[in-house]
Amino acid sequence: MNLLKTASTVSLLTLVSRVLGLAREIVVARYFGASAWTDAFNVAFRLPNLLRRLFAEGAFSQAFIPILAQSHAQDSPEDERRLLDDVATTLSWILTGVSLAGVLAAPALVYLTAAGLHPAAFEAAVQMTRLMFPYAGLISLVALSAGILNTWRHFTVPALTPALLNVAIITAALALHRDLHPPVYALAVGVICGGVLQLAVQLPALRRYARLPRVHLNVVAAWRSPSVRRIVRQMLPASLAVSVAQLSIIINTQIASHLRPGSVSWLSYADRLMEFPTALLGVALGAVLLPSLSRAHADGDSARYSSLLDWGLRLTLVLALPSAVALGLFAQPLMAILFNYGRFNAFDAAQSALALRAYGVGLIGLIGVKILAPGFYAKRDLRTPVKLALIVLVTTQALNLVFVPRLAHAGLALAIACGALLNAALLLHGLLRRGSYRPRPGWGGFALRVVVAQLPLAAILGWGAAHFPWVDWHGHDLLRLGTAAALMLAGAAGYLGALLLLGLRPAQFLHRD
Repeated sequence: MNLLKTASTVSLLTLVSRVLGLAREIVVARYFGASAWTDAFNVAFRLPNLLRRLFAEGAFSQAFIPILAQSHAQDSPEDERRLLDDVATTLSWILTGVSLAGVLAAPALVYLTAAGLHPAAFEAAVQMTRLMFPYAGLISLVALSAGILNTWRHFTVPALTPALLNVAIITAALALHRDLHPPVYALAVGVICGGVLQLAVQLPALRRYARLPRVHLNVVAAWRSPSVRRIVRQMLPASLAVSVAQLSIIINTQIASHLRPGSVSWLSYADRLMEFPTALLGVALGAVLLPSLSRAHADGDSARYSSLLDWGLRLTLVLALPSAVALGLFAQPLMAILFNYGRFNAFDAAQSALALRAYGVGLIGLIGVKILAPGFYAKRDLRTPVKLALIVLVTTQALNLVFVPRLAHAGLALAIACGALLNAALLLHGLLRRGSYRPRPGWGGFALRVVVAQLPLAAILGWGAAHFPWVDWHGHDLLRLGTAAALMLAGAAGYLGALLLLGLRPAQFLHRD
């Protein structure tokens, strides 16, 4: 399997979802702006997202995929089928109970997350939490399906599935915003419809490409399965690691709810743009690397294991560094051309741009964690990332004490960025110290060439950001969009040309597994 081609395919399909996600945010900005009501939606949506990351992207996937990869390689089809059925049964019934508990406990959950919301917005957040909480269960079952399909090396459906959530939210916002009060409830309806759609498309894909798990009623027998117990034991430290990261998000949301109304939304709009590079690079590479690293570890091939990590880190530097430069220098134009319409005014664009610049400081760290953490997960070492996550949590909150009084909501973003850089550095140090990762020769020269190649990109985008009236061009949308596109294309051409002149070629990043 050509890993660069596979990662590129996953990244391209993820791009479709992120473009739709961006369209979703443009619709939200136009019709709802950045207000106490959008703060309420973002708070309510954050709660099921916490469980989604715990059960789906986080602890469950990290524990389940390596065990499934080992079973797929070594066990009989009957044993593999039993593993899938037992895991699906246990997960389904647990998620049903958790979703019901979340619906009942919505007022307490919102209070713990964002006590500073305006009373009317607080009540709206409670109602939207009740409506959206089952989304956590639906999307966690989607993660189970994605883990199976990725293990069978079918990446297309999992990569495209998130697009359905964005389609559902956009459709609901356009169709229902005039009929509901407050109108922001339309977004919550879109979320739950999107969760149903995402799960529905997994079933035919599993039947065709892999194995469709069967959920049965005997949850006690499923729970007693040795394979399920192994996954649960692996999940416990991973759950703590993910919980630490989510605890930091909850604390930051609580702090933002006590700042100026709109602060939660400004951070959310900035985060949406950050998701482009983190998803296109970090998520795509992580999805491809974890099964490959797990197989290399199962085969005892330490050289291939180290080579996979080296390939991922080099590709990360080449793609993430220019993304960070672009987000830092071109934040104001990006916010203006994407969101400065309707209820999203010039002040909202400026405040969101501040948050985006702060987030951009840690982009390499955010993506690097997606590459480095699988290096531990593939070896079923989930305790080390937990210890490091605790260090990062304490550091991030200490930085909040320094940054927030000076930078308000942008201080929260900057603290997260610095924490991500620290997390990546600690993970890298751990892999190097234990000998799991042995960098190939030439890293110093390679990194220097990549850094030097940023100069034309930075010059073009910096000049363009300073010399055009991006916010004042409100109403001249095509002119604003065309100018930004021309500058970004020129900057990208300058960067790629500099890489070629400095001796870097695409063939250097080809890797087969």
